[in-house]
Amino acid sequence: MLQTKKKMQLEIPDYSKTQPLPDIDIIIVTHNEDVELLRKTINAATYMDYPDKKKVHIVVSDDGNRPEVQALAKHYHVGYSGMEENKHAKSGNINNTLTKVHSPLFAIFDTDMIPFSSFLRNTVPLFTKNFQELEDDPDHTEPLGFVQTPQSFYNADIFQFNLFSEKIIPNEQDFFSRDVNVLNGGNKRALFTGSNAVFLRSAVDEVGGFPIDTITEDFELGTMLNMAGYISLATKIPQSSGITPIDIKGVIKQRTRWARGVIQSCRNLHIFTNPNLTMLNRIILLNTYFYWWAFFRRMIYMIAPILYALFKIQVVNANFWILMIIWAPGYFLLHYVMGDTSGIRDNAKIRNERWGEVQETFFAPYLFIPVILESLGIKAKKFKVTSKNATYSFKDKLYILPYLILWTITLVAIIKFNYGKYGSEILVGSVITFWLLMHFINLSMCLFISMGRPVYRKSERFIRQVKGTVQTKDGESRKILTEDVSEGGLAFETTDGPTNKIEVGDKVNIQIHHARFNVKLIGTIARISRRDNTSIYSAQVEIPDEKNRDYYLQLIYDGSNKTLPSVQDTWVTPFDELYMNLVVRARAIERKISSRFNRF
Repeated sequence: MLQTKKKMQLEIPDYSKTQPLPDIDIIIVTHNEDVELLRKTINAATYMDYPDKKKVHIVVSDDGNRPEVQALAKHYHVGYSGMEENKHAKSGNINNTLTKVHSPLFAIFDTDMIPFSSFLRNTVPLFTKNFQELEDDPDHTEPLGFVQTPQSFYNADIFQFNLFSEKIIPNEQDFFSRDVNVLNGGNKRALFTGSNAVFLRSAVDEVGGFPIDTITEDFELGTMLNMAGYISLATKIPQSSGITPIDIKGVIKQRTRWARGVIQSCRNLHIFTNPNLTMLNRIILLNTYFYWWAFFRRMIYMIAPILYALFKIQVVNANFWILMIIWAPGYFLLHYVMGDTSGIRDNAKIRNERWGEVQETFFAPYLFIPVILESLGIKAKKFKVTSKNATYSFKDKLYILPYLILWTITLVAIIKFNYGKYGSEILVGSVITFWLLMHFINLSMCLFISMGRPVYRKSERFIRQVKGTVQTKDGESRKILTEDVSEGGLAFETTDGPTNKIEVGDKVNIQIHHARFNVKLIGTIARISRRDNTSIYSAQVEIPDEKNRDYYLQLIYDGSNKTLPSVQDTWVTPFDELYMNLVVRARAIERKISSRFNRF
């Protein structure tokens, strides 16, 4: 555990005093995404801190040559790189832009991945330190190829949102980005995950640019750089935040693309036989490759006890004690490993094995066939960029069918296998019953996830405590402190005593005093609530002009969304979640029935 913790501790140095501050190109990659989403990312990029802002060169890389994107780039006074007839997807777009920019470093951002103002401060100094070490001791210093910051998201993912768990479990992708990949970086072999990373330009040029023979160009490029002798690091504190899909169709399509892409890239890289891979690099790549085969294993785990319970077909031929000897060590080793990797930060876990089983069960029915097909060289005909807009059409609801079928069969198996048994018969069959019950619980969670949940909020709410003033309709000015903000509104309290001059429906002028600018807003008081003898005012906001709109967007998106947890609430188990979802959804059905009867 101590060795693991040591590898997690990547200290960010100060900018080198002996190395010149390097120029850096910020490349924002866009395909056909919504322009308003792209606006937030471009706007945030213009606010990134750097000792010499003239050395930061922002360029929008648009493979659609869209006039509206070109106009957006012009509005923010940033560069624009357009192209037509792109035949190589994201790689072709980036490679085209790289021919037009020439800084020694460059950063990549997807359209929806909004950088924090601290991004450059927490990445570039690692390069300047490496430059100095290469000068001081070139024989014992490996050149740094890229630095990957965590993938972070400001909205609840499909597990958090559909399971009503926004306060209980962190984002499902956090386990890889903030634990696994940081450990990879501790071994100087972090994986590139497609966005919010900084690269050494000469290293990327040396390996021929972004690869065009795969749909996971990020994964393959990172390995190509490692093979060329460059190290890669991963930081553990998010420096950007994006939006993750919450509809089942979008999530499944995204993971299918990742699964097929990694299998494809592993084949391109010849990870089993490539002599240019170090042993450490090979182990990390094999771990990544076999991760996608875990979903096939999960299907076997679910089907095996069903086959025995219903048809007496033995997948494993062993008595109770032999099975315990084979099964128990692996189970407890998994428990230890999850604690060793996912319990690094002050004994706070991102994920435990039970939540891992739920998430693995959710993806298994849809991923095991694509993984097999891609491994056999049977490629998908076409891939699209994952839409981040939630959709719930009738076709989307059909995604529930694999879980519903497996859930029903498992329930039947539990009843049939245990019906009429007693005493020693129950003990002998306890292993089968145990696994059937575990899978039944996991599949029940999957049913709740695939049932979805209505989305009422138009924009995400962020905790931001910033001082300001509010001018009432009578012209009185009061000091305020904001509680939370969103694109549609904010909540605040007065800090210079209570007032009766603010009422629901009032139009008020709000000014927020950010450290770098003042934001002027026009608010309409929508609700007044009480907490600890303090009035909390919730206001819908209108933004008077473009300058204040840009200020307000920066205020909202500069930092992680603290309304979502970064670690798991270990006091709440999947069993608690199952009960809570049963209660919440039963009450929702009860309300619908009551409202329907009240009409009559």
